[in-house]
Amino acid sequence: MQLPLKRKAQEQLGYTPQKRTKEQKKIDIEKLFPYFFIAPAILLIASFWFYPLANVFYYSLQNYNANTPFYNGFAGLDNFKTILFDDPQFLPSLINSFKWVVSQVSLQVILGLSIALTLNQKFKGRTFLRAMAFTPWAISGVLTSVMWSLMYNEHMGVVNDLFMKLNLISHKYAWVADLDTVFSAVVVAELWRGIPFFSITLLSALQGIPEELYEAARVDGAGRVKTFFHITLPQLKNTLVLTTLLRCVWEYNNVDLIFNLTGGGPAHHTTTLTMYVAELAIRENNFGYGSAITVVSFVILLIFAMTYLKLSRMERGAEG
Repeated sequence: MQLPLKRKAQEQLGYTPQKRTKEQKKIDIEKLFPYFFIAPAILLIASFWFYPLANVFYYSLQNYNANTPFYNGFAGLDNFKTILFDDPQFLPSLINSFKWVVSQVSLQVILGLSIALTLNQKFKGRTFLRAMAFTPWAISGVLTSVMWSLMYNEHMGVVNDLFMKLNLISHKYAWVADLDTVFSAVVVAELWRGIPFFSITLLSALQGIPEELYEAARVDGAGRVKTFFHITLPQLKNTLVLTTLLRCVWEYNNVDLIFNLTGGGPAHHTTTLTMYVAELAIRENNFGYGSAITVVSFVILLIFAMTYLKLSRMERGAEG
């Protein structure tokens, strides 16, 4: 009795339910086809991304040390309390990470942009130089660290030999063993590998800038400096925002070159937070505490990325 009354009420209100035809159902099913095709790839990526991430969060709440298995078990927030209040190495490692990221990204942006502007000009041999500029980026971090360790060698390194011939130094230095030079030496080695990333990406962005903008600027009498700041930089802004964010995250997580070149030493002068995690996990087998520091690093990077993107959007909104 209730069903007819309901239909009668709907008819009085002017509502007439429509039956879905077979054609409409077929259209709805066809809309789901793309999701079926990409589902295997999504599941594969999720298995390689979500599972390790969840595993790290799980072990961060555990006492999990392979050297002392009899103490293993649930620790709650004890690992995080130790990080914030009782770990003398955490804050210096965090400061080293900050110094490393700021020095690397700022210098890579400036030098990479300079190289990109040069390679964007028309001259003979430009194609060859563009290929050579990309070469350091194609070399692995381990091979790069071996190459630079030989160059920095106190007894047979080419750096000491070159600087002494140029009268820049009076005696040979152990560049990666001296407290005064080790951080700068590692920064230079990473710059050699990292600059091509900005050079190539910014060069491709430069080639996408319409030539009409530069022609209009020349007609208006704008010089190179004004053209650079009012045309080139604004056109490169989106590329700079994305590449800088990516490079900050990559350099913060950089461990291969530092680990192979200095091992975090001497006296922890090159121990970044990621290097500290590698030391805890590989040398001390303390996976629980290392996972807790990894979670802290994840939170730091998440806050940085959100703040960075928020500020860039606010700046674009203000300009708009």
